[in-house]
Amino acid sequence: MASNDAMLQDARYALRRLWHSTGFAVVAILCLSFGIGLNTTIFSIVDGVLLKPYPYHEPERLRILNSHHPRLGGDGLTGVSYQDLKDWRERSKTLTTIAAVAGRSMTIADAGGDPERYLGAAISWDLFPMLGVAPVVGHGFTAADGRPGAAGVVLLGHELWAHRYTSDPGIVGRSLTIDGRPHTVAGVMPPRFAFPTTHRLWVPLEPLADREPRGQRSLFTFARLAPGMTEAQAAAELNAIAARLAEEYPATNDGYAAVARDLRAEFLPPDVPIILWLMMTGATLVLFIACSNVANLLLARAAVRRREIAVRTALGAGRGRIVKQLLVESVTLALLSVPLGLILAQVGTHLIAGAMPPDQVPYYITWRVDARSLVYSVAIAVITALVFGLFPALQASRGNLHESLKEGTRGNSAARSLLRSGLVVAQVSLALVSLVMALLFVRTFVNLDSAESGFDARPLMTMRFAMAGEAYETPDARLRRVEDVVRRVEALPGVEAAFASNYIPLSGGGGGGSITIDGRTVVDPAERPSISFIGVTPGFHRTLGLPIVAGRDFADTEGYSRSAVAVINEAMAHESWNGLDAVGRRFRYGSDESAVWYTVIGVARDYMLYGVDPGNTEPASAAFVPYVYQQTLNTGLTVRVAGGDPAATTSAVRRALRESDSNLALFQARTMDEARRLRYWQYGLFGWIFGAIGVLGLLLASIGVYGVLSYAVSQRTQEIGVRMALGAGGPQVLLLVVSHGLWLAGIGVVTGLVLAPAGTWVARSLLFNVSPFDPLTFIVVAVLLMSVAFLASYLPARRAMRTDPAIALRTSE
Repeated sequence: MASNDAMLQDARYALRRLWHSTGFAVVAILCLSFGIGLNTTIFSIVDGVLLKPYPYHEPERLRILNSHHPRLGGDGLTGVSYQDLKDWRERSKTLTTIAAVAGRSMTIADAGGDPERYLGAAISWDLFPMLGVAPVVGHGFTAADGRPGAAGVVLLGHELWAHRYTSDPGIVGRSLTIDGRPHTVAGVMPPRFAFPTTHRLWVPLEPLADREPRGQRSLFTFARLAPGMTEAQAAAELNAIAARLAEEYPATNDGYAAVARDLRAEFLPPDVPIILWLMMTGATLVLFIACSNVANLLLARAAVRRREIAVRTALGAGRGRIVKQLLVESVTLALLSVPLGLILAQVGTHLIAGAMPPDQVPYYITWRVDARSLVYSVAIAVITALVFGLFPALQASRGNLHESLKEGTRGNSAARSLLRSGLVVAQVSLALVSLVMALLFVRTFVNLDSAESGFDARPLMTMRFAMAGEAYETPDARLRRVEDVVRRVEALPGVEAAFASNYIPLSGGGGGGSITIDGRTVVDPAERPSISFIGVTPGFHRTLGLPIVAGRDFADTEGYSRSAVAVINEAMAHESWNGLDAVGRRFRYGSDESAVWYTVIGVARDYMLYGVDPGNTEPASAAFVPYVYQQTLNTGLTVRVAGGDPAATTSAVRRALRESDSNLALFQARTMDEARRLRYWQYGLFGWIFGAIGVLGLLLASIGVYGVLSYAVSQRTQEIGVRMALGAGGPQVLLLVVSHGLWLAGIGVVTGLVLAPAGTWVARSLLFNVSPFDPLTFIVVAVLLMSVAFLASYLPARRAMRTDPAIALRTSE
């Protein structure tokens, strides 16, 4: 009880001291608030992405299942076939549930409004119960819904329900037309739920997949470990089952194994943890800089409190009691910084979330300033207060009692001066590390934004349209509709050219895989050339403005018929025929001897098929064939507009689609420039975050330099007065102070230049067209820091130049 009373007494005394030292308290609280706010912001993101468990029932027992074959290339992983999934379900004892999901685009066309396309998924009927997620309105799928031939049912996402059906509770049991077929609404899922990433509605998988061949491995598969079972036991059992299936079905399963992995291994790209931990490291460095400033303030304050501490010692207070009191003051100061730090963190997380394009972040990744963030903020505040307040407290409580009483309030210590200088050096070096990282990411974003894609994206508009229902079950029906849509769009005022494809340039789509070249025997399948395989209507190269460098382009009769011809790019010509004339040569997709042989009729100039990013810097090999060979229900449409804003054509294109078929849904309408920037939007965000870290570090470091030199000037007032009395002029005094600041900053810059390459090397895979050891970046940051240090040194130096020698000489030590 006495201990608690003493603690409260110390806290009250600390608050009184801070109240009477308003300037000191405000500067210290602001420094700590910025450091705490930045750290809490980044922690909230790291926590939401890397640390928090996924929002499922017992997520630690969930696993992702994949098929694996060593000849697939890369990590050898692929999806699971529905037929294999059924056998795994029947034979597995280590897994209680095995369920799958297949993403698909779905079009709703009913009395609720115009046809709209949504990203949806076909799921096993028992998937959501396995995840522990239930509808908030209605009910989930039943086993009867998962039987082949079952009537269509659908689960709606909460946002879709609110947007299209105004949250009507009577939606359950209502019949909706989805992809041209009736589906009864079973229920509505909880708010924000968009499994597996940003999906808005779900239908049962089994009726759609039951007839799929065993060799079609496209399902994203989840499983739950049985109680008491380990991942190793499940993997061993699955591989035993895979071996038996390979014996039973050698044509489709020979060489295939099964792999069970943790959710995070599948859900998180490998670069994400790297970048987040780099951000966390940068934020920690800024907090260190902020705490260094506060430590310097505490050291300066301790020097002027030596008489007070000496009096307390003379009255019987032991050194431990004094250190405890000073540490309580430090902790009180830190805790007072937490509320403002949390407000800054709230603003920071809001800004970061707002900087992300809609539907680009999976629903299960969320961050906010919550109870975990509060605990983290308080913890780092207390820890940093204890760590950075301890040495000033020990320094203040040490010393000769009589000397302290005799020195009054002007005592000085070489040890304290050395520590303050050391903290400034550390601040500058850490600020340099942060700024180098920031500048490298800013340059990466600028380089990506200015990188050549291979064609002018400015006059181009992209979109997709979905063909759904029985009317489009045959290839001929789809081809006729696509031809009609393209011709209508090309006839619109201001449209120069247009094409349809299973692919959107710089975005995605198309197919890909190995090819067989006529006249060339390959023993090892891994040695076959690999290409992107893209179906297009005539006008593809004309719309993009890509010249044909050899041969010719498609004729209309070839582009809308089963003409086995292809236009390839320069990369494929070089890779497949070693730069020889490729026109007239033949190839076929895959190794199936019954596959169509395509004759090359032309070679087009290269461009970046899927846009530019740090992992995609060279044009990929590609073959463009008539659209009929690569038809899709969701078809891409690219339009070239003559002058003006290409986005202005969207309404006219929508009307043209309605005139062609009122059930066609237009979606993902964006300019080609917007599509291009979506490839690398995250690098702009990285640059923005690291830029904020670097600028804040620079600001706090400059405050540190200014504070130390201001204190040094105040302590050297008599010395400066003597120098001026002996004839030293203003320039000499200016040089004396500024040179001291630049000397400290110079040591910090050199130290930072030694440390920074370690962090930039870790981030090397995320940089584009800039080396992690880029000399220009390091030089620019070093010059910037020295310039800021000069400014921070110049201000107290000017004050020193105005010192009156007579007043300074009357000032006692």
